[in-house]
Amino acid sequence: MKKILVTGGTVFVSRYLAEYYAAKHYDVYVLNRNTKEQPQGVRLIEADRFHLGEKLRGYRFDVVIDTAYSAEGINCLLDALEYYDNYIFISSSAVYPEYETQPFQEDTPLAENQYWGKYGTDKIEAEKTLLKREPSAYVLRPPYIYGQMNNLYREAFVFDCALRDRCFYLPRDGEMKLQFFHIEDLCRFIDLLIENKPQCHIFNVGNQNPVSIRQWVQMCYHAAGKEASFKNVYDGTEQRKYFSFYDYEYLLDVSKQHELMPNEKDLYEGLKESFMWYRDNSDKVDKKPYIEFIDHTFKPIKRNTKMD
Repeated sequence: MKKILVTGGTVFVSRYLAEYYAAKHYDVYVLNRNTKEQPQGVRLIEADRFHLGEKLRGYRFDVVIDTAYSAEGINCLLDALEYYDNYIFISSSAVYPEYETQPFQEDTPLAENQYWGKYGTDKIEAEKTLLKREPSAYVLRPPYIYGQMNNLYREAFVFDCALRDRCFYLPRDGEMKLQFFHIEDLCRFIDLLIENKPQCHIFNVGNQNPVSIRQWVQMCYHAAGKEASFKNVYDGTEQRKYFSFYDYEYLLDVSKQHELMPNEKDLYEGLKESFMWYRDNSDKVDKKPYIEFIDHTFKPIKRNTKMD
């Protein structure tokens, strides 16, 4: 039985990872401060990762899956770990500056991205620190992750609009592209890293094909059993105040990922799974006041009126 350490384990990515490997009958440990509900089927190591002391002494892990947000977080964990075989770090596509040539490749120069700011630069420093101390570690750079347990108000926002039979306010012509990756596909790819130990240690991960925001909203509505109607917003209102994503289009080259894992979950099927989870867990999502902003800022549009 493989022994896995997942840092965090209480919110979206780390929680899904912990429960995924517990369901596969791995011996899963989670490291957190025990301030939130714990995932099912795991063992808790209650500690603050920045003050670990002797908390990890005596443990031997086959796999460490880390979602650290800073170089300090990496250093603190590595200093406390006694033994591990594989170290897998969930980084982010936010490490790529918006001005570099797209699609971003793994060797694209890293720098601050104006949309992600400190989040991205902290991930860059975390990567550098990890690979300097542990060159055999794997670094994954996903785009927007979606799926069950997503606590971010992304697809859930569109589901709410659909369930309330609302006309959807779409930024401009709706052709801005988004790239996604289902949380289960992330787990499946980690499986392949553990099994195959490829020579490449940095991977962009994500769906090969992006979708327009219009297509994505339509799929979310269909997943909720509804048809979308739109009001296109051209008046310069800041997009992030009424929509789930920044006004930033980018694409990752995920060809290296697809050499190892040719297949990915169909986006619409993944959104249907997301909706089924959200229907019973809406209280677990950190909701933003997009709907309130729309109602306050824009003239209400009747649900059945299509305006393109």
